[in-house]
Amino acid sequence: MLNEGVDGALGNEELGSTVLRDLAWLVATPDLVELPPPIPCGGRPTIKELGLEQALLPWLRQLGRPPLIALNGSRATRMGHYHERLWHTLLDHAPNTRLLARNVRITRQRNTLGELDMLYRTCDNPAPVHLEVAIKFYLGLPEGPGDLKSQSRWIGPGGLDSLALKCTHLRRHQLPLSTTAPALKTLSHWLTPRDLDVSDRRLVEQLTQRLAMPGVLYYPWHASMPAPEGATADHRRGTWCYCRDWPALIARFPSMPRLVWLEKPHWLASPPLSAFRPAAELLPAIIDRVQAWRSPQQVMLYCPEEEHYKRLFLVPNDWPHQVPLPPSAR
Repeated sequence: MLNEGVDGALGNEELGSTVLRDLAWLVATPDLVELPPPIPCGGRPTIKELGLEQALLPWLRQLGRPPLIALNGSRATRMGHYHERLWHTLLDHAPNTRLLARNVRITRQRNTLGELDMLYRTCDNPAPVHLEVAIKFYLGLPEGPGDLKSQSRWIGPGGLDSLALKCTHLRRHQLPLSTTAPALKTLSHWLTPRDLDVSDRRLVEQLTQRLAMPGVLYYPWHASMPAPEGATADHRRGTWCYCRDWPALIARFPSMPRLVWLEKPHWLASPPLSAFRPAAELLPAIIDRVQAWRSPQQVMLYCPEEEHYKRLFLVPNDWPHQVPLPPSAR
């Protein structure tokens, strides 16, 4: 289990709002993977591009003053929706960016081809940027489809999704969508004056594509496993273990850590230390939940001796109940 200490470094204790802590986490957290060519896709908006390189904490404090922040995390229970709303807030209020549009529907003859997550621009460049976002939490399988570094071995807690499926969908559909003729027609009023006769190629040249895919990869406690193919060197890491292995895992700690159960959608920043309780106090209820729901549950541990946070998924002893098939080759 590796250090989650960046949360504390961003002033976790002084940011009283969960939403503000999650925004800080979002700015600081690297993407999970880099997509290979031929997709000409840039990475996430950087802290410098956002204009927050020297003033992230003051900006977050200012953002927390009503009515500037219009985001209530408790009303968004789906992780994807909550994550998108964080990006909307970030891009629309950061000093150097402005949100132009979100969830832009692309249609052809009344048939919906898909949606572009969001368009934004920087203050010094009017050309729009197409940003696709995804937040993912994948657990690695020491035994599974493909070779040891295969992205197909990294699956979601429910076993319905995999890193391989997500990356393939991004490469084949989500990112190329903005360069199709129906998309360029929809986006033309942002790309060039409408009365100019320019080719689709010229329009594509004006449009920048970006991808933000933060999250955490959870490595198995009971087995050694390499990072998946394409993983960024500094991606966030956690650990997963079977409920039966908890006693052996906890015996490795110098003393009993404090613990908090992470409830969706707030799987991002660590809660304040006041939310943590002795592991022995909370663990029975969490294990009961794992067994009753037959689903993995995420907790965060705080180790006073090491002064950092550790992410952990506790999973049923017979997990996974299903493993997605690898994406089809084409």
